[in-house]
Amino acid sequence: MSNRKHIYAVSALVVVGAIVTYFGLTALYKLPVGASTEATTIDQMFGVYFGLIAFWFALIMVFMLYAVVVFKRKPGDTEDAAHIHGNTTVEILWTVVPLVLVVALGVWGATTLKALTSEREGEMVVRVTGQQWSWSFEYPESDNLVSGDLVLPVNQPILLKMRANDVLHSFWVPEFRVKQDLVPGRDTELRITPTDIGDYMLRCAEICGLSHTDMLAKVRVVSQSDFDAWVKENSLPAMSELSTEERGALWYSTQGGFACSGCHTVDGSAGAGPTWLGLYGRQEALEDGTTITADDAYIRNSILHPADQIVAGFPNVMPPIYEAQFAAKEAEILAEENLTVDIIEDLIAYIKTLQE
Repeated sequence: MSNRKHIYAVSALVVVGAIVTYFGLTALYKLPVGASTEATTIDQMFGVYFGLIAFWFALIMVFMLYAVVVFKRKPGDTEDAAHIHGNTTVEILWTVVPLVLVVALGVWGATTLKALTSEREGEMVVRVTGQQWSWSFEYPESDNLVSGDLVLPVNQPILLKMRANDVLHSFWVPEFRVKQDLVPGRDTELRITPTDIGDYMLRCAEICGLSHTDMLAKVRVVSQSDFDAWVKENSLPAMSELSTEERGALWYSTQGGFACSGCHTVDGSAGAGPTWLGLYGRQEALEDGTTITADDAYIRNSILHPADQIVAGFPNVMPPIYEAQFAAKEAEILAEENLTVDIIEDLIAYIKTLQE
């Protein structure tokens, strides 16, 4: 076979190998539906990367296997093969082409990252709080409505301002493609523009402790009219209109913004912390071997100083952040409604209603 025929054969095999590899990669690493404007750009990058991976893999494997099969030593052939000392043109090409390609991909990636993180006109701000092991979402432009679900209007640019209350967490909705860590002590930001109405799932993509796999939240993308109706339906009532017990139930819920429900159940089922069902007046065995009655003083101390009296069988994971958070919320209510509330007293009153 002439050299020209070898070139034709290898070229054809490389093309076929690249196509087969590309479709194999896209089938093996199948992406979920893209539901944001960011997903379109990122999926294009995935397509290019898969194409390059497939081409280079096929190029290397075809040359190697073709040489092994076609140019293997024939039976009885004892002569030395032709001595080839190199090809300057080929060496320059395999150095310069990958270099130019890597630089081009780097520039493309940097440009894309800048576009994905740049400010957009008409952004709606949502404050995201991650905490072992729950999410809460606050809408400053909707009277600071707080929700345990992330509800977003379709085609609306969103700026997520995110913070972790304890350890590293990571905001990840696969259909949106973008991902961002939440860091204790400072805010991080993520921008998305959802394009498809539907229900999705927010996952924490950073291993964050005992119940990491349960750190999920529903994400709903709805029409603007449905979003407006949801805001109206879920807006908090005036605190003065609620009883102490009702306020306690609110603070416990994800809508209250303190994530109590992320660790403590009210139905007796297991959680990261002791269940609140039948808690008040119960004898609790502590990890130091002593026993204590769950009265007002114990509950208050457990909230303000969670590491002081750990119930046996439960991890010490509750962050000591609630004294400051409660004080800030109480000051806000006082300023807005001229009403003095004690959130811990509200919670104790609610716990007293949870009898077995």
